Amino acid sequence: MNFGKLMKIVSLFAVIVLGFSTVSFAQEEPTPTPTPQKRERVSKKTSSDEPATSLPTPSETPVAGTDGTTVAEETEIKDAILPVYNNYLTRYELGPQDVISVEVFGHANYSKAGIIVPPTGTISYQLIPGGIFVVGKTTDQIGQEIAKKLDEYIIDPQVTVTLERVVSAQFAVLGKVGVPGIRTMNKRYSVYDAIVESCGLAPGADKKRITLMRRTPAGSFTTEFLKVDEMVAGKVPMVYLSPGDQIVVPEKKWSLTKILDVVNKASAFRILFGSPI
Repeated sequence: MNFGKLMKIVSLFAVIVLGFSTVSFAQEEPTPTPTPQKRERVSKKTSSDEPATSLPTPSETPVAGTDGTTVAEETEIKDAILPVYNNYLTRYELGPQDVISVEVFGHANYSKAGIIVPPTGTISYQLIPGGIFVVGKTTDQIGQEIAKKLDEYIIDPQVTVTLERVVSAQFAVLGKVGVPGIRTMNKRYSVYDAIVESCGLAPGADKKRITLMRRTPAGSFTTEFLKVDEMVAGKVPMVYLSPGDQIVVPEKKWSLTKILDVVNKASAFRILFGSPI
């Protein structure tokens, strides 16, 4: 084999090896990956998006009322309002001529509205022989009693008794006021409210000796002199009335004996004409 022929074979072999190396390098070239700077930027972007998509924990979520107030704000409002508007009727004991309604949930046939308490104090009610004595009881007590008696006929009766109209609870404002007389206590009355509804103090009234007469369970009266001006100014607590109370506004020349005489005459008037207090 001459030298020229040998060189041709070596050259051909080198070309073949070089071709295979080029193909192999092209196939094994790795896919480019994000640089550390790019991964860092992606990480920062994700971190900044988290607060916008994450939800606050239950402790961070304010519970608001229907008007947008929070629970704490609603509690503060109730604490400020309820002592003023708290109605004495929540513990009101029924008397003659009061009007109530009885509702039995899911049983319209056993529900009844506009029940007037008779002078005997006993109302008639279906399925309860002899009726129910209601005078001196609250609506809750009456509801529990009716539910107990209906349990023989209805499975787990749900009874609600509602006071529709107050008639028996009354108070009196006597003496030197614009319009003295006896009034129905259909809401919670303060001494100031009672005097205002009596058209205020009349000329010659002794504001320093306005007297509250309150009947005791034994039938006698306790006497308390009221400082109405100081009550209105907030210097002393406001006095609220109970059923049967009598406010006497004397003239400046009246004695305590005269005041008691007026009260006794008013009490006799109520007894003669059938007033329940």
